Amino acid sequence: MDAFDIELRGVAKVLGGRRVVDDVSLQVRRGEFFSLLGPSGCGKTTILRVLAGFESPDSGTVLLGGEDMSRVPPHRRDVNLVFQNYALFPHLNVAGNVAFGLRVQKAPEIESRVRQALERVGLGGYEKRLPTTLSGGEQQRVALARAVVPRPRVLLLDEPLGALDLKLRKQLQEELRRLQRELGMTFLHVTHDQEEALSMSDRVAVMNRGRVEQVGAPREIYERPATRFVAEFVGTANFFEGTGDGSIVWTPDGLSIAVPAKGEVTLVIRPERMRVNGGPGLAGTVEEVLFHGSSTVLLVRSGKRLLRVEDGRTDVREGEAVTLSWDPEDVLVLTQ
Repeated sequence: MDAFDIELRGVAKVLGGRRVVDDVSLQVRRGEFFSLLGPSGCGKTTILRVLAGFESPDSGTVLLGGEDMSRVPPHRRDVNLVFQNYALFPHLNVAGNVAFGLRVQKAPEIESRVRQALERVGLGGYEKRLPTTLSGGEQQRVALARAVVPRPRVLLLDEPLGALDLKLRKQLQEELRRLQRELGMTFLHVTHDQEEALSMSDRVAVMNRGRVEQVGAPREIYERPATRFVAEFVGTANFFEGTGDGSIVWTPDGLSIAVPAKGEVTLVIRPERMRVNGGPGLAGTVEEVLFHGSSTVLLVRSGKRLLRVEDGRTDVREGEAVTLSWDPEDVLVLTQ
């Protein structure tokens, strides 16, 4: 049986007259890297604050390690937080920042634990530096060391890499994942960055308007989205509305797509699943060619549709007539 470090059971929270968390139930396994993914205002940071004890749920139950936290104050919860803005003490050096919580707890072996934590995040020898002398990435590493050194049951991360530039953010994504595996600690990570959530997490919960739309492994979320919102928010997709008879779906403009679906459905085809000039298919005209470094994206106009295609081709030009095709097994069928 799974051991859960975090359980939310029907949690709801109203702020400013708006229901920002709406009947959310989640279970996060011990030692799991779990991400809450969603747009701004979807409720993911509020859930973090409820878990930390900074907000009380209006209904529902919050459990940490199987214990009800409803009446437990923040300082008695076995969790730590890492924020986007680092929240370092500017008057303390690196060692002083990392040791702060340990000194409050009057923990043993403070110096050796601080040194070990800094080495884990690649900052060995930085003990006497002040935060103002560090780069943004180095400050975030200090914040991580300070958060993990007390060895909490759960580490809560609120957009911890959001203030960093793209190259550094990708580097720290890898380091954060490595750190979590080394420690075996439960990480609950909040982000609006789809690529970040997919690349770092064991499982992801996609949130929208205070509710959880889908929970699953990254590949499942991407390849088998449960709703149109998930398909749109996680990656990019081409959508075809239509009516099926069990084997063929017809769209209002007369396009027929061979998939086993019945009734009113939405069909989803990911851009990388579409082929350009790979045989008979949907006729269109290339409107734009977008070079993304590792890939080339084509925007293809077909009737009233503007379709996004990632075919890896560089020999197709704007204004060129093309045909688009795909395999039936690459078409996702949504009934919601």
